[in-house]
Amino acid sequence: MTSTNEIRRAFLDFFARADHAEVPSAPLVPYSDPTLMFVNAGMVPFKNAFTGLETPPAPRATSAQKCVRAGGKHNDLDNVGYTARHHTFFEMLGNFSFGDYFKEQAIDNAWTLLTKEWGLDPERLLVTVYHTDDEAFDLWKKRTGFADEKIIRIPTKDNFWAMGSDGPCGPCSEIFYDHGDHIWGGPPGSPEEDGDRFVEIWNLVFMQFQQEADEIVSELPRPSIDTGMGLERVAAVLQGVHDNYDTDTFRELIAASESLTGVKAEGDSQASHRVIADHLRSTSFLLADGVLPSNEGRGYVLRRIMRRAMRHAHLLGASEPLMHRLVPALVTEMGQAYPELQRGQDLIEEVLEREETQFRRTLEKGLRLLDDATREMAEGGTLDGETAFKLYDTYGFPYDLTEDALRGRGLAVDRAGFDAAMAQQKAAARAAWKGSGEAASDELWFDIADREGSTEFTGYASTTGEAAVVAIVRDGAEVDAAAEGDSVTILTNQTPFYGESGGQTGDAGRIWAPAGLEFAVETTNKPLGRLHAHVGTMRAGTVRRGDTVHLRIDAERRDRIRANHSATHLVHAALRNRLGGHVTQKGSLVTDERFRFDFSHPKPLTDEDIAAIEAEVNAEIRANEQVSTRLMTPDDAVAAGALALFGEKYGDEVRVLSIGRKGEGGRNYSVELCGGVHVEATGDIGLFRIVSESAVSSGVRRIEALTGEAARQWLVGRDEALKTIAGALRTGPEDAVARVTALIEERRKLEKDLAEAKRALALGGGGAGGDTAPADEDVGGVKFSGQVLDGLNPRELRPLLDEAKTRLGSGVATICAVNEGKGAIAVAVTDDLAERFSAVDLVKSGVEALGGKGGGGRPDMAQGGGPDGDKASEAIAAVREALARENA
Repeated sequence: MTSTNEIRRAFLDFFARADHAEVPSAPLVPYSDPTLMFVNAGMVPFKNAFTGLETPPAPRATSAQKCVRAGGKHNDLDNVGYTARHHTFFEMLGNFSFGDYFKEQAIDNAWTLLTKEWGLDPERLLVTVYHTDDEAFDLWKKRTGFADEKIIRIPTKDNFWAMGSDGPCGPCSEIFYDHGDHIWGGPPGSPEEDGDRFVEIWNLVFMQFQQEADEIVSELPRPSIDTGMGLERVAAVLQGVHDNYDTDTFRELIAASESLTGVKAEGDSQASHRVIADHLRSTSFLLADGVLPSNEGRGYVLRRIMRRAMRHAHLLGASEPLMHRLVPALVTEMGQAYPELQRGQDLIEEVLEREETQFRRTLEKGLRLLDDATREMAEGGTLDGETAFKLYDTYGFPYDLTEDALRGRGLAVDRAGFDAAMAQQKAAARAAWKGSGEAASDELWFDIADREGSTEFTGYASTTGEAAVVAIVRDGAEVDAAAEGDSVTILTNQTPFYGESGGQTGDAGRIWAPAGLEFAVETTNKPLGRLHAHVGTMRAGTVRRGDTVHLRIDAERRDRIRANHSATHLVHAALRNRLGGHVTQKGSLVTDERFRFDFSHPKPLTDEDIAAIEAEVNAEIRANEQVSTRLMTPDDAVAAGALALFGEKYGDEVRVLSIGRKGEGGRNYSVELCGGVHVEATGDIGLFRIVSESAVSSGVRRIEALTGEAARQWLVGRDEALKTIAGALRTGPEDAVARVTALIEERRKLEKDLAEAKRALALGGGGAGGDTAPADEDVGGVKFSGQVLDGLNPRELRPLLDEAKTRLGSGVATICAVNEGKGAIAVAVTDDLAERFSAVDLVKSGVEALGGKGGGGRPDMAQGGGPDGDKASEAIAAVREALARENA
């Protein structure tokens, strides 16, 4: 018997010997095809090569491509487990010619491989051709010697392939294997063609025409070949079995399921084991390719597949989560051909176990509700749509899981009623929004979201992609098109552009199409939290709703944003380590240039605090540990020690980000809930530097910081400034601090000496440059001393007045200091006169003369100032006059 792994290898080696470049399987998420949820055929990764948008990898290529059909129009989910050949995950073997060889060699390759290399009996084979493709008919007849009745002409689109209503197209030729007359069924084109006797194992597509609006308009200048062989089907043929689930890979997976459940794959249990084996493959490969379970888009399809398998594990009596324990068996069978399974094994097992644990919490309740609702129903009955919706909304039962649960009892589900209940819930949500006080303009986004659904964000794994334009918004209203110069917002069904949220700024970049469309994305917003809206300007061409476009974010800018965002998580952990567990995030802003981080703390950080935080963060950066992301419920995430971020709105599922080295208990340096984009490893941050620390409000501090090249440039700037200072000081940078310290000390000494000199002059009767002598006057019998001093520091006024009071013995003294054009005046009243005259009242007269207001102090000593220092003499005179008035 030939194993499935050997068959795959033999196919690729056969075409490699025929000068075909072996191309590894593309991921299951088709970021280059906006029309598909998952890659569902071997040619999907080569679509742009066939249309001329991309250069093919080689003139000839071969691949074993992973495929999933479980969502959208290509959905085999309901049949899986109950038929011999339906799968959610399958492998498509293919060989491709990009304008190199055509029909004759494609037919020769296929016939040689099947009959010569693999030794299939030609009598068991028959082929079909499109009914007008005489060329293919003649080539098959020449190569095989078949009688005419074994080359069947098919007049339907089953034998005519098209990439879409516009693009390459051409006739097909399918190869069928006859499993024998002991199995019911007839050849293709016969009334019994839906039977299982004749099974298609290979499809050869001859791309030779160009069509527009479903009409052939011309022949292609370089006809091409696209073939697809289902590995599971040909493995069944080569292993001598009729049922795909009897091939070696499935037998091993089913055996593992039997062993863990203790239930044989017989009778009613057979379908459950098959469902588990098939869904194990699709869920594991989707997880390995970066798809995580969620409540919408690809993640929801993944969750549907998971929960269908988990329900069948429950039917088999598994008392504990089962799926994650089957992953090692899958890795053993397929890990060598697909190393991503080995790399992602830990993540796959973790997600499957968590999902099954979570689902089991509600499964019993949901099944009881389902049993209660259908207990009195006879075979052929229909479950009402409201109950099916309640199962979906409350217990997480996807619609098709409810259908599957009732299938064995011959019951159906009211799909129209289910859809009506769903629509009613959406209407209620909109009504609640209208009463919440949100901006009325946001109703536009509700209209778009209701019509198109949420935007599928592909930016965690990719910076480029293709998408379909689903809406264009200009001046607050939807439009059908936008032309050069228009400032608009474009929405697509999927996008790698991150919409501003959680403190992280939105992505910028470009949207374009080969026809000349060019749209500059200046930023990306996130209306309603589930739409990604590209805001920008049309640079060239015209964009219309329904267009297929290419998207490319500014990857360098994104990398800087990633680094800054990941650094905020490290900073948060470092702050808590340094300052205490009371520190919590109070807000953040992450841009490509810098980031700021607000946190709770009652006092400023010291220089030692800042130095310690910088050192700790940079140590984690240098450790260059991988950054990991998990999907969990908010409660489970917090229970596991994750920190929830301030201001973030969390749904049923959250992304849990683990950054840095593991410490005691195996916990990473930082574990937080976050939906942003982040570096792959801490070393990608490069460098971290705090540039400021300040107060935001009472009890809230703010750090502003730089990472990577921005931090390096900042340090370079500081270094250049130090060199400039050192040059001005005529010393080296290493001695600049000592030189500046010496100069400061020297200046302090000179200032002190100058102050002493001015003080001595003032006390000695000189004016120190002033225009009023310190000679005492008699104002109504009260001694009065008034003096103007230039260049005196206002801080020196009070000591001088204390000495003037001592000299006067009894009286009033005032001094006005003039410094840098401003005036400062002080008045002193000796203790014996303090009850008769108030220094506060007297000084106000002087302050007004200086152009100021007020003045304050004690009854015996008061001070104030004003901007008009040139009126110092008038200020002295004003105090003198005020004293005379009060003494009158």
